Amino acid sequence: MRLRYPRVGPSRGAPGSPPRDRGLSGGGGAHAVPWAPWVVAGVPGRLGPRGGVGCGGVGVGGAGPGRTQAPGRDPRVRAMGRSPWVWGRRRTPPAPPPAAPPVSARRGGRPPLPALGATLGRLLGALEALVAPGERDRTRRLVREFGAPGGAGPRLQERLRRQPPVPPRLPEWPWGSSERLPLPVHTSAGLVLPRQDWEDWRGQLWFAARLIAGVLDYRAQLERRDPPEPWVQAAFGGCRVPGPQRDEVLQLPPGAQPPPFITVVRNCQFFQVEACGEAGTPLPPAALAAALGGLRARTGRGGAPPLGLLTGQHRHAWGRVYRLLMRDRLNRASIGRIQRSLFALSLDAPVLAAAGGRGPGGGAAQVLHGGGACANSGNRWFDKTLQFIVGEDGTCGVVYDPAVIDGAVVAEMVDHALDCCRRPDPSPASMTSLPLPQPQRLRFSLGPETAPEVERAKRHLDSLAADVDVHCFSHEGFGAGGALRPEAVVQVALQVAFYRAHGSLCASCEPTSLRHVLPGCTDLLRPPGPPCLALARALDDPHAEPELQLALLREAVEAQSRRTQEVLAGQGAERHLQGLRQAAIAAGEPLPEIFMDPAYALATHFRLCTVQVRSREGCWLLRGPLVPDGYGVGVGHIAPPDPHDPPGGLRVAVTAFACCHQTEAARLGAALQGALDSLGGLLRRHGPP
Repeated sequence: MRLRYPRVGPSRGAPGSPPRDRGLSGGGGAHAVPWAPWVVAGVPGRLGPRGGVGCGGVGVGGAGPGRTQAPGRDPRVRAMGRSPWVWGRRRTPPAPPPAAPPVSARRGGRPPLPALGATLGRLLGALEALVAPGERDRTRRLVREFGAPGGAGPRLQERLRRQPPVPPRLPEWPWGSSERLPLPVHTSAGLVLPRQDWEDWRGQLWFAARLIAGVLDYRAQLERRDPPEPWVQAAFGGCRVPGPQRDEVLQLPPGAQPPPFITVVRNCQFFQVEACGEAGTPLPPAALAAALGGLRARTGRGGAPPLGLLTGQHRHAWGRVYRLLMRDRLNRASIGRIQRSLFALSLDAPVLAAAGGRGPGGGAAQVLHGGGACANSGNRWFDKTLQFIVGEDGTCGVVYDPAVIDGAVVAEMVDHALDCCRRPDPSPASMTSLPLPQPQRLRFSLGPETAPEVERAKRHLDSLAADVDVHCFSHEGFGAGGALRPEAVVQVALQVAFYRAHGSLCASCEPTSLRHVLPGCTDLLRPPGPPCLALARALDDPHAEPELQLALLREAVEAQSRRTQEVLAGQGAERHLQGLRQAAIAAGEPLPEIFMDPAYALATHFRLCTVQVRSREGCWLLRGPLVPDGYGVGVGHIAPPDPHDPPGGLRVAVTAFACCHQTEAARLGAALQGALDSLGGLLRRHGPP
């Protein structure tokens, strides 16, 4: 029985073929996009103490089959340069298409607004461990004036309270800073899969095919949920578009038919590969492996400019080149296909020894930035929301946009995909006997003005790859026991580690998804400073009694757990403060003094940015620093097969910038290992508090 698959780029009038899109190609042809009912959602700049302003966008209607205009020329894209809703001021939004109400609206209307007094109290509490007592007097006075009746705080709070029932998307802070930093390392996050072992490139292609099938199977399961997950349309088929001031995100509107193809990159050459059949069901791994085998035969070394490097540039630089490229019809068609594909897959060359070798550090470098222009950075399209990496030497991972998809969801997706990879499948030897459509090469028309931009992108990626310091280690047998959450204990251990490495605490944050109350949005979880500081001092005091240390540990962990629940319920202080600040800016008022206070700047200078996920596979989680003198720490908890079993070990990756002499990834990593040993030993000797 011969399997039937849809053709790539069917001719006009082919039975079962989707309607053509003439917007990106100007009249069909090999690069005509078959359909593109897309919407645009804003990804604004970070709102720090001196940052830019912006507010997240909401989707506007797609054009429908055969009516989509070219990216960069679509008036809907220009219209979404600013959100129709801003906290404190209403703009007239474009008419949306008929669609289901947001999940948050279906679950009870607008999200809760934190109390002003509680938020200001949390701000003062955060400063207790960061600012000397004498320096907090000015901040206390500013906080009292801001929150007093008739002050700026109650007035701005009332503006936030008068929001429409459907909540606007708040600024996706801290991602996408006002400096328009590049996506690799600064914004994108990653997950390094367990190292795979195969003999040659055939094993690479066979694993990549099964990984694709597993990811598509996970997506099919999500689409069958009721109600559907709101982030699925943005994650699969989503892509950033660089704008003059801030990025937008292209995504499918609710109910639209998802694309049937993915983007595959090898040796800096981009291909469109059919991944789903006529009914939208994923193709079998044997069919996908056969398509990848044909693609590999057509991609020799050299001959293609590393266009993907441009997406790793500063956003304003890439935006300028993007607008230049989109003037050409062929470029519009090829870039449009990349943007609309379900996700991207990079078939990487072996990791170079200079890029970190075959250990966890080398795999982390490949996922974070690709290793530089001489390695695999040209095999990336960093704007894609999801991009999977399968290296010929067994290095595998996924790089994703944390402003769109949560790390916990990515870890769950990887677990499911690797489970699918272990299922028995037909032998790889039989995969070449299937009749399949050939992968379609995406070609570009590059003028003489593009070559200097590519060279600048090469130098930038090489400099970035050399500047990122990555330290990875495993901590086996960690488990808090009792009722203590391992994630809370790890966050407390991170504070102790920073204190031991630098002699003081710093502003720390853990980005947390609010998908249950604000789908598609995040807030920052700030650990409790005073209890962590007291615990760190007690652990280093040789005269401190174990009972005191245990009591302080219990206080810190319980405070961390309470804050976690507050943030998950939409009661976090960081997002509320940024909403108040944005409300003043949107109303054209002078910025309240509290937001210009040096202590507030210190409290929002997050030198320690952490992220934690649970995974059965023991993946390494990657997160770059938010500030030049900061750290990024990713902690992967190995989840036991049985939920009643004690937690497994930890996979920890610490990143820092080598150009900063104040930070060193290995030093913080060693301090964290020591802190985990101290807390683990304390719990084992004296029992859980």
